Amino acid sequence: MSRPTLVVHAVQVPDVGSERDGFGRSGPRIGFVVSGALGNAVNRNRVKRRLRHLAAAHAPDTPVEMDVVVRALPQAATVPAEVPTDLGSAWHEAVSRLSARRQDQDGGAG
Repeated sequence: MSRPTLVVHAVQVPDVGSERDGFGRSGPRIGFVVSGALGNAVNRNRVKRRLRHLAAAHAPDTPVEMDVVVRALPQAATVPAEVPTDLGSAWHEAVSRLSARRQDQDGGAG
């Protein structure tokens, strides 16, 4: 889901029980994409640290069988006050849509 400062993508993982490390998953995997368009390394790392901190608050409410990718847009570096609100709303919408789609598929198959 797109917002002025970032884009959140969520995807369902087909089989969470068979992770390569053999330990399974204790939560969703979360990735971040912060391009050079956000500025120098200091700015990019600042945005990544902030996104990691904010995403950690949303991870417990996210199903373990989902992977989430957060892509920062240039405005994330120039208007950092909007990032928490944008991340919260985009995260919730992406996870809700994917959960609803998964329920529709499960309901239609049975």
